[in-house]
Amino acid sequence: MSDGPLIVQSDKTLLLDIDHPLSTDCRRAIAPFAELEKSPEHIHTYRLTSLGLWNARAAGHDAEQVIDTLLKYSRYAVPNALLIDVAETMGRYGRLRLESHPVHGLVLISNDVAVLQEVIRAKKVAPLLGARIDDETVTVHPSQRGHLKQALLRLGWPAEDFAGYVDGQSHAISLKEDGWKLREYQKLAAEGFWHGGSGVVVLPCGAGKTLVGAAAMAHAQATTLILVTNTVAARQWRDELLRRTTLNEDEIGEYSGAKKEIRPVTIATYQVMTTRKQGVYAHLDLFDSHDWGLIIYDEVHLLPAPIFRFTADIQSRRRLGLTATLVREDGMEGEVFSLIGPKRFDVPWKEIEAQGYIAPADCVEVRVTLTDHERLTYATAEQEDKYRSCSTTETKKKIVLALAKKHAEDQTLIIGQYINQIDELSADLGVPIVKGETPVKEREELFAKFRSGELKCLVVSKVANFSIDLPEASVAIQVSGTFGSRQEEAQRLGRILRPKSDGRTARFYSVVARDTIDQDFAQNRQRFLAEQGYSYRIIDADEVLRS
Repeated sequence: MSDGPLIVQSDKTLLLDIDHPLSTDCRRAIAPFAELEKSPEHIHTYRLTSLGLWNARAAGHDAEQVIDTLLKYSRYAVPNALLIDVAETMGRYGRLRLESHPVHGLVLISNDVAVLQEVIRAKKVAPLLGARIDDETVTVHPSQRGHLKQALLRLGWPAEDFAGYVDGQSHAISLKEDGWKLREYQKLAAEGFWHGGSGVVVLPCGAGKTLVGAAAMAHAQATTLILVTNTVAARQWRDELLRRTTLNEDEIGEYSGAKKEIRPVTIATYQVMTTRKQGVYAHLDLFDSHDWGLIIYDEVHLLPAPIFRFTADIQSRRRLGLTATLVREDGMEGEVFSLIGPKRFDVPWKEIEAQGYIAPADCVEVRVTLTDHERLTYATAEQEDKYRSCSTTETKKKIVLALAKKHAEDQTLIIGQYINQIDELSADLGVPIVKGETPVKEREELFAKFRSGELKCLVVSKVANFSIDLPEASVAIQVSGTFGSRQEEAQRLGRILRPKSDGRTARFYSVVARDTIDQDFAQNRQRFLAEQGYSYRIIDADEVLRS
Protein backbone atom coordinates (compact mmCIF):
# COMPACT_ATOMS: atom_id res chain seq x y z
CA MET A 1 0.00 0.00 0.00
CA SER A 2 1.30 3.49 -0.90
CA ASP A 3 0.02 6.98 -0.28
CA GLY A 4 -1.05 7.51 -3.90
CA PRO A 5 -3.84 9.85 -5.04
CA LEU A 6 -5.89 7.14 -6.79
CA ILE A 7 -8.35 4.54 -5.49
CA VAL A 8 -8.96 1.83 -8.10
CA GLN A 9 -12.23 -0.06 -7.60
CA SER A 10 -13.37 -3.39 -8.98
CA ASP A 11 -16.37 -1.79 -10.77
CA LYS A 12 -13.86 0.01 -13.06
CA THR A 13 -14.21 3.37 -11.34
CA LEU A 14 -11.14 5.35 -10.36
CA LEU A 15 -11.37 7.88 -7.52
CA LEU A 16 -8.82 10.70 -7.73
CA ASP A 17 -8.01 12.73 -4.61
CA ILE A 18 -7.67 16.25 -6.02
CA ASP A 19 -5.95 17.61 -2.90
CA HIS A 20 -3.11 15.08 -3.15
CA PRO A 21 0.25 16.57 -4.29
CA LEU A 22 0.49 13.98 -7.11
CA SER A 23 -3.07 14.49 -8.38
CA THR A 24 -2.03 16.56 -11.44
CA ASP A 25 0.59 13.99 -12.50
CA CYS A 26 -1.92 11.20 -11.98
CA ARG A 27 -4.66 12.98 -13.94
CA ARG A 28 -2.31 13.41 -16.91
CA ALA A 29 -1.23 9.77 -16.71
CA ILE A 30 -4.76 8.32 -16.70
CA ALA A 31 -6.28 10.81 -19.19
CA PRO A 32 -5.36 8.72 -22.30
CA PHE A 33 -7.45 5.74 -21.14
CA ALA A 34 -9.95 6.84 -18.44
CA GLU A 35 -13.07 9.00 -18.81
CA LEU A 36 -14.06 11.57 -16.18
CA GLU A 37 -17.59 11.01 -14.85
CA LYS A 38 -17.97 13.31 -11.83
CA SER A 39 -15.91 16.24 -10.60
CA PRO A 40 -17.05 17.68 -7.26
CA GLU A 41 -14.57 19.65 -5.13
CA HIS A 42 -12.30 16.97 -3.63
CA ILE A 43 -12.76 13.55 -5.29
CA HIS A 44 -13.08 13.12 -9.05
CA THR A 45 -14.53 9.88 -10.43
CA TYR A 46 -13.14 8.35 -13.63
CA ARG A 47 -14.28 5.18 -15.40
CA LEU A 48 -12.45 2.62 -17.49
CA THR A 49 -14.45 1.81 -20.64
CA SER A 50 -13.73 -0.53 -23.52
CA LEU A 51 -13.72 2.38 -26.00
CA GLY A 52 -11.31 4.40 -23.85
CA LEU A 53 -8.92 1.44 -23.59
CA TRP A 54 -9.14 0.75 -27.35
CA ASN A 55 -8.45 4.41 -28.12
CA ALA A 56 -5.40 4.22 -25.88
CA ARG A 57 -4.30 1.02 -27.64
CA ALA A 58 -4.70 2.66 -31.07
CA ALA A 59 -2.62 5.61 -29.83
CA GLY A 60 0.26 3.28 -28.96
CA HIS A 61 -0.37 2.65 -25.25
CA ASP A 62 -0.29 -1.04 -24.33
CA ALA A 63 -1.94 -2.86 -21.43
CA GLU A 64 1.34 -3.03 -19.52
CA GLN A 65 1.63 0.79 -19.51
CA VAL A 66 -1.98 1.21 -18.32
CA ILE A 67 -1.54 -1.37 -15.57
CA ASP A 68 1.77 0.19 -14.48
CA THR A 69 0.04 3.59 -14.22
CA LEU A 70 -2.75 2.19 -12.06
CA LEU A 71 -0.28 0.39 -9.78
CA LYS A 72 2.00 3.44 -9.54
CA TYR A 73 -0.67 5.89 -8.37
CA SER A 74 -3.07 3.61 -6.49
CA ARG A 75 -3.39 4.14 -2.74
CA TYR A 76 -4.53 0.55 -2.12
CA ALA A 77 -3.98 -2.79 -3.80
CA VAL A 78 -5.53 -2.81 -7.29
CA PRO A 79 -8.15 -5.58 -7.71
CA ASN A 80 -6.53 -8.38 -9.68
CA ALA A 81 -9.71 -9.04 -11.68
CA LEU A 82 -9.66 -5.45 -12.95
CA LEU A 83 -6.04 -5.76 -14.12
CA ILE A 84 -6.93 -8.95 -16.00
CA ASP A 85 -9.95 -7.21 -17.54
CA VAL A 86 -7.80 -4.26 -18.71
CA ALA A 87 -5.29 -6.63 -20.33
CA GLU A 88 -8.01 -8.70 -22.01
CA THR A 89 -10.00 -5.67 -23.23
CA MET A 90 -6.93 -4.02 -24.76
CA GLY A 91 -5.89 -7.39 -26.18
CA ARG A 92 -9.10 -7.48 -28.22
CA TYR A 93 -8.01 -4.51 -30.33
CA GLY A 94 -6.23 -5.70 -33.45
CA ARG A 95 -7.06 -9.42 -33.10
CA LEU A 96 -9.07 -8.80 -36.26
CA ARG A 97 -7.44 -6.97 -39.16
CA LEU A 98 -8.77 -5.62 -42.43
CA GLU A 99 -6.17 -5.96 -45.19
CA SER A 100 -5.86 -5.79 -48.98
CA HIS A 101 -5.20 -9.21 -50.54
CA PRO A 102 -3.45 -9.30 -53.96
CA VAL A 103 -5.96 -11.86 -55.30
CA HIS A 104 -9.10 -11.63 -53.17
CA GLY A 105 -9.23 -7.86 -52.56
CA LEU A 106 -10.49 -6.77 -49.15
CA VAL A 107 -10.20 -9.48 -46.48
CA LEU A 108 -10.73 -9.90 -42.75
CA ILE A 109 -7.88 -11.76 -41.07
CA SER A 110 -7.37 -13.15 -37.58
CA ASN A 111 -4.65 -15.35 -36.13
CA ASP A 112 -7.25 -16.37 -33.55
CA VAL A 113 -9.48 -18.82 -35.42
CA ALA A 114 -12.08 -18.92 -32.62
CA VAL A 115 -12.57 -15.14 -32.75
CA LEU A 116 -12.97 -15.19 -36.51
CA GLN A 117 -15.47 -18.03 -36.21
CA GLU A 118 -17.42 -16.11 -33.56
CA VAL A 119 -17.80 -12.95 -35.63
CA ILE A 120 -18.58 -14.83 -38.87
CA ARG A 121 -21.54 -16.46 -37.12
CA ALA A 122 -22.90 -13.12 -35.81
CA LYS A 123 -26.15 -12.15 -37.54
CA LYS A 124 -25.12 -8.53 -38.13
CA VAL A 125 -21.70 -9.51 -39.55
CA ALA A 126 -22.46 -12.50 -41.82
CA PRO A 127 -24.17 -10.48 -44.62
CA LEU A 128 -21.13 -8.20 -44.87
CA LEU A 129 -18.71 -11.04 -45.61
CA GLY A 130 -17.96 -13.12 -48.68
CA ALA A 131 -16.26 -16.47 -49.10
CA ARG A 132 -13.99 -18.08 -46.52
CA ILE A 133 -10.46 -18.36 -47.97
CA ASP A 134 -8.85 -20.35 -45.17
CA ASP A 135 -9.05 -20.80 -41.39
CA GLU A 136 -7.74 -17.28 -40.75
CA THR A 137 -9.12 -15.30 -43.70
CA VAL A 138 -12.52 -14.36 -45.10
CA THR A 139 -13.33 -11.99 -47.97
CA VAL A 140 -15.22 -8.74 -47.34
CA HIS A 141 -17.46 -6.90 -49.78
CA PRO A 142 -15.45 -3.66 -50.39
CA SER A 143 -18.57 -1.51 -50.03
CA GLN A 144 -19.11 -2.95 -46.53
CA ARG A 145 -15.74 -1.93 -45.05
CA GLY A 146 -17.20 0.76 -42.77
CA HIS A 147 -20.35 -1.17 -41.87
CA LEU A 148 -18.21 -4.17 -40.91
CA LYS A 149 -16.04 -2.05 -38.62
CA GLN A 150 -19.19 -0.69 -36.93
CA ALA A 151 -20.63 -4.18 -36.47
CA LEU A 152 -17.35 -5.60 -35.10
CA LEU A 153 -16.98 -2.73 -32.62
CA ARG A 154 -20.48 -3.41 -31.31
CA LEU A 155 -19.55 -7.08 -30.86
CA GLY A 156 -16.55 -6.01 -28.80
CA TRP A 157 -13.95 -7.01 -31.42
CA PRO A 158 -12.69 -3.74 -32.99
CA ALA A 159 -10.82 -4.38 -36.23
CA GLU A 160 -7.60 -2.62 -37.08
CA ASP A 161 -7.84 -1.30 -40.63
CA PHE A 162 -4.70 -1.89 -42.73
CA ALA A 163 -6.55 -2.03 -46.05
CA GLY A 164 -5.03 1.25 -47.23
CA TYR A 165 -6.47 4.21 -49.09
CA VAL A 166 -6.89 5.47 -52.62
CA ASP A 167 -4.66 8.49 -53.25
CA GLY A 168 -7.44 10.53 -54.80
CA GLN A 169 -6.83 13.15 -57.45
CA SER A 170 -3.48 14.77 -56.80
CA HIS A 171 -3.32 18.50 -56.12
CA ALA A 172 -0.26 20.46 -55.01
CA ILE A 173 -0.70 22.02 -51.55
CA SER A 174 2.17 23.39 -49.44
CA LEU A 175 2.41 25.40 -46.25
CA LYS A 176 3.83 28.90 -46.78
CA GLU A 177 5.51 29.23 -43.38
CA ASP A 178 6.78 32.73 -44.20
CA GLY A 179 6.92 34.55 -40.87
CA TRP A 180 5.31 31.64 -39.02
CA LYS A 181 5.79 27.93 -38.58
CA LEU A 182 3.79 25.01 -37.25
CA ARG A 183 3.99 24.59 -33.49
CA GLU A 184 5.55 21.32 -32.37
CA TYR A 185 2.24 19.83 -31.19
CA GLN A 186 0.53 20.79 -34.47
CA LYS A 187 3.30 19.04 -36.40
CA LEU A 188 3.03 15.94 -34.16
CA ALA A 189 -0.77 15.93 -34.54
CA ALA A 190 -0.60 16.05 -38.36
CA GLU A 191 2.10 13.37 -38.47
CA GLY A 192 0.23 11.16 -35.98
CA PHE A 193 -2.84 11.34 -38.20
CA TRP A 194 -0.92 10.73 -41.44
CA HIS A 195 0.97 7.69 -40.15
CA GLY A 196 -2.23 6.28 -38.68
CA GLY A 197 -4.05 6.70 -42.00
CA SER A 198 -7.29 8.08 -40.58
CA GLY A 199 -8.48 9.22 -37.18
CA VAL A 200 -9.20 12.09 -34.83
CA VAL A 201 -7.02 14.91 -33.49
CA VAL A 202 -8.19 16.46 -30.21
CA LEU A 203 -6.89 19.97 -29.43
CA PRO A 204 -8.27 22.87 -27.37
CA CYS A 205 -10.22 25.68 -29.03
CA GLY A 206 -7.70 28.31 -30.10
CA ALA A 207 -4.84 25.82 -30.42
CA GLY A 208 -4.89 25.89 -34.23
CA LYS A 209 -6.87 22.84 -35.39
CA THR A 210 -7.27 24.49 -38.81
CA LEU A 211 -3.48 24.52 -39.18
CA VAL A 212 -3.37 20.80 -38.34
CA GLY A 213 -5.90 20.34 -41.16
CA ALA A 214 -3.73 22.40 -43.52
CA ALA A 215 -0.65 20.33 -42.56
CA ALA A 216 -2.60 17.12 -43.23
CA MET A 217 -3.53 18.50 -46.67
CA ALA A 218 0.14 19.22 -47.35
CA HIS A 219 0.91 15.57 -46.47
CA ALA A 220 -1.88 14.29 -48.77
CA GLN A 221 -1.11 16.53 -51.77
CA ALA A 222 -4.61 15.73 -53.02
CA THR A 223 -8.06 17.19 -53.54
CA THR A 224 -9.76 17.72 -50.19
CA LEU A 225 -13.36 17.95 -48.96
CA ILE A 226 -13.70 19.88 -45.67
CA LEU A 227 -16.96 19.64 -43.71
CA VAL A 228 -17.72 22.45 -41.25
CA THR A 229 -20.50 23.55 -38.93
CA ASN A 230 -21.71 26.69 -40.70
CA THR A 231 -21.01 29.25 -43.43
CA VAL A 232 -19.05 31.59 -41.14
CA ALA A 233 -16.76 28.68 -40.23
CA ALA A 234 -16.41 27.82 -43.95
CA ARG A 235 -15.20 31.34 -44.72
CA GLN A 236 -12.79 31.32 -41.77
CA TRP A 237 -11.30 28.05 -43.09
CA ARG A 238 -10.97 29.60 -46.57
CA ASP A 239 -9.27 32.74 -45.22
CA GLU A 240 -6.86 30.69 -43.09
CA LEU A 241 -5.96 28.39 -45.99
CA LEU A 242 -5.31 31.39 -48.25
CA ARG A 243 -3.09 32.92 -45.56
CA ARG A 244 -1.17 29.78 -44.59
CA THR A 245 -0.93 27.67 -47.76
CA THR A 246 -0.03 28.04 -51.43
CA LEU A 247 -3.71 27.63 -52.41
CA ASN A 248 -5.30 30.56 -54.26
CA GLU A 249 -8.94 31.70 -54.33
CA ASP A 250 -9.73 29.79 -57.54
CA GLU A 251 -8.69 26.51 -55.90
CA ILE A 252 -11.04 26.80 -52.89
CA GLY A 253 -14.81 26.36 -53.29
CA GLU A 254 -17.68 26.94 -50.86
CA TYR A 255 -20.55 24.43 -50.88
CA SER A 256 -23.27 25.90 -48.67
CA GLY A 257 -26.84 27.16 -48.79
CA ALA A 258 -25.56 30.27 -50.59
CA LYS A 259 -23.06 28.73 -53.05
CA LYS A 260 -22.45 25.39 -54.74
CA GLU A 261 -18.82 25.61 -55.88
CA ILE A 262 -16.78 22.43 -56.36
CA ARG A 263 -13.05 23.05 -56.52
CA PRO A 264 -9.89 21.04 -55.70
CA VAL A 265 -10.45 22.09 -52.06
CA THR A 266 -14.17 22.28 -51.30
CA ILE A 267 -15.54 23.48 -47.96
CA ALA A 268 -19.09 22.26 -47.32
CA THR A 269 -21.43 22.82 -44.37
CA TYR A 270 -23.03 19.95 -42.45
CA GLN A 271 -26.35 21.72 -42.90
CA VAL A 272 -26.33 21.67 -46.70
CA MET A 273 -25.03 18.09 -46.78
CA THR A 274 -27.95 16.89 -44.64
CA THR A 275 -30.67 18.89 -46.43
CA ARG A 276 -33.43 16.63 -47.74
CA LYS A 277 -35.50 17.12 -50.86
CA GLN A 278 -38.55 14.86 -51.01
CA GLY A 279 -36.94 12.57 -48.44
CA VAL A 280 -33.63 12.30 -50.32
CA TYR A 281 -30.28 13.76 -49.19
CA ALA A 282 -29.65 15.64 -52.42
CA HIS A 283 -26.07 16.70 -51.73
CA LEU A 284 -24.49 13.62 -50.15
CA ASP A 285 -23.22 12.46 -53.54
CA LEU A 286 -20.59 15.20 -53.15
CA PHE A 287 -18.75 12.58 -51.06
CA ASP A 288 -18.32 9.97 -53.76
CA SER A 289 -18.89 11.77 -57.06
CA HIS A 290 -15.41 13.32 -56.80
CA ASP A 291 -12.07 11.61 -56.34
CA TRP A 292 -11.15 13.15 -52.97
CA GLY A 293 -7.80 12.21 -51.46
CA LEU A 294 -8.72 13.55 -48.00
CA ILE A 295 -11.93 14.34 -46.13
CA ILE A 296 -11.69 16.60 -43.06
CA TYR A 297 -14.53 16.68 -40.50
CA ASP A 298 -14.30 19.88 -38.43
CA GLU A 299 -15.97 19.67 -34.99
CA VAL A 300 -16.28 15.91 -35.52
CA HIS A 301 -18.12 15.50 -32.20
CA LEU A 302 -21.13 17.21 -33.90
CA LEU A 303 -21.26 14.86 -36.88
CA PRO A 304 -24.92 14.34 -37.91
CA ALA A 305 -26.21 10.77 -38.34
CA PRO A 306 -26.58 10.99 -42.17
CA ILE A 307 -22.89 11.97 -42.45
CA PHE A 308 -21.97 8.97 -40.29
CA ARG A 309 -24.00 6.70 -42.57
CA PHE A 310 -22.31 8.00 -45.68
CA THR A 311 -18.87 7.90 -44.08
CA ALA A 312 -19.37 4.15 -43.65
CA ASP A 313 -19.37 3.89 -47.47
CA ILE A 314 -16.17 5.87 -48.12
CA GLN A 315 -13.61 4.01 -46.02
CA SER A 316 -11.06 4.01 -48.84
CA ARG A 317 -10.66 7.79 -48.44
CA ARG A 318 -8.39 9.20 -45.75
CA ARG A 319 -10.48 10.84 -43.02
CA LEU A 320 -9.39 13.40 -40.42
CA GLY A 321 -11.66 14.42 -37.54
CA LEU A 322 -10.87 17.63 -35.63
CA THR A 323 -12.40 18.49 -32.26
CA ALA A 324 -11.79 20.07 -28.87
CA THR A 325 -13.65 17.25 -27.14
CA LEU A 326 -14.57 13.75 -28.28
CA VAL A 327 -17.50 13.74 -25.85
CA ARG A 328 -20.79 13.12 -27.66
CA GLU A 329 -23.92 13.56 -25.59
CA ASP A 330 -25.68 10.94 -27.76
CA GLY A 331 -23.11 8.28 -26.85
CA MET A 332 -21.98 7.82 -30.47
CA GLU A 333 -18.25 8.00 -29.73
CA GLY A 334 -18.08 4.42 -31.02
CA GLU A 335 -19.27 5.58 -34.44
CA VAL A 336 -16.48 8.17 -34.56
CA PHE A 337 -13.96 5.47 -33.58
CA SER A 338 -15.08 2.92 -36.17
CA LEU A 339 -15.91 5.25 -39.10
CA ILE A 340 -13.54 8.23 -38.81
CA GLY A 341 -10.83 6.37 -36.91
CA PRO A 342 -9.34 6.22 -33.42
CA LYS A 343 -7.91 9.17 -31.54
CA ARG A 344 -4.47 9.82 -33.08
CA PHE A 345 -3.41 12.82 -31.02
CA ASP A 346 -4.58 14.46 -27.82
CA VAL A 347 -2.98 16.96 -25.45
CA PRO A 348 -4.33 18.39 -22.17
CA TRP A 349 -5.52 22.00 -22.40
CA LYS A 350 -3.37 23.03 -19.44
CA GLU A 351 -0.27 21.78 -21.26
CA ILE A 352 -0.98 24.05 -24.23
CA GLU A 353 -1.71 26.90 -21.79
CA ALA A 354 1.66 26.31 -20.07
CA GLN A 355 3.35 26.73 -23.47
CA GLY A 356 1.61 30.11 -23.87
CA TYR A 357 -0.50 29.11 -26.86
CA ILE A 358 -3.88 29.51 -25.15
CA ALA A 359 -4.82 32.02 -22.46
CA PRO A 360 -5.06 31.04 -18.80
CA ALA A 361 -8.70 31.02 -17.66
CA ASP A 362 -10.48 31.80 -14.42
CA CYS A 363 -13.76 29.83 -14.33
CA VAL A 364 -16.38 31.22 -11.94
CA GLU A 365 -19.80 29.81 -11.13
CA VAL A 366 -22.06 32.58 -9.87
CA ARG A 367 -24.83 31.08 -7.71
CA VAL A 368 -28.09 33.02 -7.79
CA THR A 369 -30.89 32.66 -5.22
CA LEU A 370 -34.28 32.90 -6.91
CA THR A 371 -37.06 35.01 -5.42
CA ASP A 372 -39.95 33.23 -3.69
CA HIS A 373 -42.16 33.89 -6.71
CA GLU A 374 -39.54 32.46 -9.12
CA ARG A 375 -39.05 29.41 -6.90
CA LEU A 376 -42.78 28.75 -6.85
CA THR A 377 -43.00 29.11 -10.64
CA TYR A 378 -40.11 26.65 -10.96
CA ALA A 379 -41.64 24.19 -8.46
CA THR A 380 -44.95 24.06 -10.33
CA ALA A 381 -43.47 23.86 -13.85
CA GLU A 382 -43.76 20.64 -15.85
CA GLN A 383 -40.58 18.55 -15.81
CA GLU A 384 -39.67 19.39 -19.40
CA ASP A 385 -40.07 23.14 -18.67
CA LYS A 386 -38.11 23.28 -15.42
CA TYR A 387 -34.73 24.13 -16.95
CA ARG A 388 -36.14 27.00 -19.01
CA SER A 389 -38.04 28.22 -15.95
CA CYS A 390 -34.96 28.53 -13.71
CA SER A 391 -32.59 29.61 -16.51
CA THR A 392 -34.56 32.61 -17.71
CA THR A 393 -35.50 34.34 -14.44
CA GLU A 394 -35.33 38.09 -13.87
CA THR A 395 -32.93 37.48 -10.97
CA LYS A 396 -30.46 35.77 -13.29
CA LYS A 397 -30.78 38.58 -15.81
CA LYS A 398 -29.88 41.20 -13.16
CA ILE A 399 -26.64 39.36 -12.39
CA VAL A 400 -25.71 39.07 -16.07
CA LEU A 401 -26.29 42.81 -16.53
CA ALA A 402 -24.16 43.53 -13.43
CA LEU A 403 -21.32 41.32 -14.76
CA ALA A 404 -21.50 43.00 -18.17
CA LYS A 405 -21.27 46.42 -16.50
CA LYS A 406 -18.29 45.25 -14.39
CA HIS A 407 -16.47 44.19 -17.58
CA ALA A 408 -17.57 47.15 -19.73
CA GLU A 409 -13.95 47.75 -20.85
CA ASP A 410 -13.31 44.08 -21.75
CA GLN A 411 -14.23 42.22 -24.93
CA THR A 412 -17.26 40.35 -23.57
CA LEU A 413 -19.49 37.62 -25.00
CA ILE A 414 -22.87 36.92 -23.39
CA ILE A 415 -24.01 33.43 -24.34
CA GLY A 416 -27.46 31.90 -23.93
CA GLN A 417 -29.70 29.12 -25.11
CA TYR A 418 -33.13 30.78 -25.13
CA ILE A 419 -33.81 33.37 -27.84
CA ASN A 420 -36.33 35.46 -25.83
CA GLN A 421 -33.83 35.68 -22.99
CA ILE A 422 -30.89 36.81 -25.11
CA ASP A 423 -33.12 39.23 -27.08
CA GLU A 424 -33.98 40.92 -23.76
CA LEU A 425 -30.33 41.03 -22.70
CA SER A 426 -29.36 42.55 -26.04
CA ALA A 427 -32.07 45.22 -25.69
CA ASP A 428 -31.25 46.02 -22.04
CA LEU A 429 -27.52 46.34 -22.74
CA GLY A 430 -28.01 48.14 -26.05
CA VAL A 431 -25.60 45.78 -27.83
CA PRO A 432 -26.03 43.68 -31.00
CA ILE A 433 -27.03 40.03 -31.03
CA VAL A 434 -26.00 37.09 -33.24
CA LYS A 435 -28.52 34.22 -33.47
CA GLY A 436 -29.72 31.66 -35.99
CA GLU A 437 -31.74 34.11 -38.05
CA THR A 438 -28.92 36.69 -38.27
CA PRO A 439 -27.82 36.80 -41.95
CA VAL A 440 -24.30 35.51 -42.60
CA LYS A 441 -23.15 38.90 -43.94
CA GLU A 442 -24.37 40.67 -40.77
CA ARG A 443 -22.73 38.01 -38.56
CA GLU A 444 -19.41 38.48 -40.31
CA GLU A 445 -19.65 42.29 -39.96
CA LEU A 446 -20.44 42.05 -36.23
CA PHE A 447 -17.64 39.54 -35.60
CA ALA A 448 -15.23 41.81 -37.52
CA LYS A 449 -16.23 44.82 -35.36
CA PHE A 450 -15.81 42.71 -32.23
CA ARG A 451 -12.35 41.53 -33.32
CA SER A 452 -11.22 45.10 -34.02
CA GLY A 453 -12.46 46.33 -30.61
CA GLU A 454 -15.01 48.70 -32.17
CA LEU A 455 -17.65 46.55 -30.46
CA LYS A 456 -16.94 45.68 -26.82
CA CYS A 457 -19.91 43.42 -26.05
CA LEU A 458 -21.84 40.92 -28.14
CA VAL A 459 -24.80 38.72 -27.21
CA VAL A 460 -24.73 35.33 -28.97
CA SER A 461 -26.91 32.24 -29.13
CA LYS A 462 -25.55 28.72 -29.48
CA VAL A 463 -24.72 29.46 -33.15
CA ALA A 464 -21.47 30.95 -31.81
CA ASN A 465 -20.49 27.79 -29.90
CA PHE A 466 -18.44 26.41 -32.75
CA SER A 467 -15.69 27.41 -35.14
CA ILE A 468 -15.95 31.14 -34.51
CA ASP A 469 -12.58 32.85 -34.20
CA LEU A 470 -12.76 35.84 -31.84
CA PRO A 471 -9.20 36.04 -30.51
CA GLU A 472 -9.58 39.15 -28.32
CA ALA A 473 -12.69 37.93 -26.46
CA SER A 474 -11.56 37.82 -22.84
CA VAL A 475 -14.83 37.46 -20.88
CA ALA A 476 -17.70 35.04 -21.45
CA ILE A 477 -20.91 35.18 -19.40
CA GLN A 478 -23.03 32.05 -19.80
CA VAL A 479 -26.63 32.53 -18.77
CA SER A 480 -28.15 29.28 -20.09
CA GLY A 481 -27.04 26.25 -22.09
CA THR A 482 -28.03 22.98 -23.70
CA PHE A 483 -28.94 21.24 -20.46
CA GLY A 484 -25.90 19.31 -19.16
CA SER A 485 -23.80 19.36 -22.34
CA ARG A 486 -20.08 18.94 -21.57
CA GLN A 487 -19.08 19.52 -25.18
CA GLU A 488 -20.88 22.87 -25.19
CA GLU A 489 -19.11 23.97 -22.01
CA ALA A 490 -15.77 23.15 -23.61
CA GLN A 491 -16.65 25.06 -26.78
CA ARG A 492 -17.91 28.10 -24.90
CA LEU A 493 -14.79 28.34 -22.76
CA GLY A 494 -12.87 27.92 -25.99
CA ARG A 495 -14.34 31.17 -27.35
CA ILE A 496 -12.14 33.12 -24.91
CA LEU A 497 -8.98 30.98 -24.81
CA ARG A 498 -7.16 32.56 -27.74
CA PRO A 499 -3.98 34.11 -26.27
CA LYS A 500 -4.44 37.83 -25.53
CA SER A 501 -2.04 40.41 -26.95
CA ASP A 502 -1.37 41.68 -23.42
CA GLY A 503 -1.21 38.19 -21.84
CA ARG A 504 -4.21 38.70 -19.57
CA THR A 505 -6.31 35.92 -18.05
CA ALA A 506 -9.66 35.04 -19.62
CA ARG A 507 -12.77 34.95 -17.39
CA PHE A 508 -15.59 32.47 -17.88
CA TYR A 509 -18.71 33.10 -15.78
CA SER A 510 -21.54 30.61 -15.55
CA VAL A 511 -24.63 32.09 -13.88
CA VAL A 512 -26.48 29.25 -12.12
CA ALA A 513 -29.79 29.17 -10.20
CA ARG A 514 -29.24 27.66 -6.74
CA ASP A 515 -31.21 24.54 -5.64
CA THR A 516 -32.58 23.83 -9.12
CA ILE A 517 -31.94 21.51 -12.03
CA ASP A 518 -29.71 24.30 -13.41
CA GLN A 519 -27.23 23.58 -10.60
CA ASP A 520 -27.30 19.83 -11.38
CA PHE A 521 -26.70 20.46 -15.07
CA ALA A 522 -23.88 22.90 -14.28
CA GLN A 523 -21.99 20.16 -12.41
CA ASN A 524 -22.28 17.84 -15.40
CA ARG A 525 -21.24 20.56 -17.85
CA GLN A 526 -18.10 21.27 -15.85
CA ARG A 527 -16.85 17.66 -15.91
CA PHE A 528 -14.94 17.99 -19.15
CA LEU A 529 -13.15 21.13 -18.03
CA ALA A 530 -12.22 19.48 -14.72
CA GLU A 531 -10.65 16.67 -16.74
CA GLN A 532 -8.54 19.29 -18.51
CA GLY A 533 -7.33 20.70 -15.19
CA TYR A 534 -9.66 23.70 -14.79
CA SER A 535 -11.57 24.27 -11.58
CA TYR A 536 -14.62 26.45 -10.99
CA ARG A 537 -14.66 28.95 -8.14
CA ILE A 538 -18.16 29.28 -6.73
CA ILE A 539 -19.22 32.73 -5.61
CA ASP A 540 -22.54 34.11 -4.45
CA ALA A 541 -24.40 36.57 -6.67
CA ASP A 542 -24.23 39.14 -3.84
CA GLU A 543 -20.46 39.38 -4.37
CA VAL A 544 -21.10 40.50 -7.95
CA LEU A 545 -23.63 43.10 -6.87
CA ARG A 546 -21.27 44.45 -4.18
CA SER A 547 -18.22 44.72 -6.45
